[in-house]
Amino acid sequence: MESATEVNGTIDERARAALAEKPDGVVEQIAAKAGVSPADILAILPEGAAITVPADKWAQIWSDLSTWGDILMIVHTEDIVLEVEGRLPDGSEGHGWFNIHGDSPIGGHIRTDRCVSIVFVDRGFHGRRSCSVWFMNGEGRAMFKVFVRRDEARALIEPQVERFEALRAQFA
Repeated sequence: MESATEVNGTIDERARAALAEKPDGVVEQIAAKAGVSPADILAILPEGAAITVPADKWAQIWSDLSTWGDILMIVHTEDIVLEVEGRLPDGSEGHGWFNIHGDSPIGGHIRTDRCVSIVFVDRGFHGRRSCSVWFMNGEGRAMFKVFVRRDEARALIEPQVERFEALRAQFA
């Protein structure tokens, strides 16, 4: 029988090998190739590329993100990568859900009790810098991600980069 250390070493080795093959690829694809969770991949990114924050900072982080203007929200599952641009609306707790609604294409209901951490990710993605905030569940997967948007020239929108860096710095 393998010890926990041997199993973790195997996970770590698989994760590192898959990340080395495509260091700027889609985290979920890298994780699937290695047979690990996206959280396992985020944990081995170079120092400073993924800053993990406790889930109890949800309200503070959501409140700040809702002031950034139009962002890109992505929900990535095995079956769909759903991308929606819009402002993150304010939300309110009710009936066990965080309910978001308002004048935005982004709306719905989030089970905040399933969020175990929030990760600020700043890494290369297909040759370009990418900045995002991942709301992680207990299975090591992103519930959803909020990305700094790009302009028409595919450059990150600088005021949002500044907001991302300032918010991340509060927890680094």
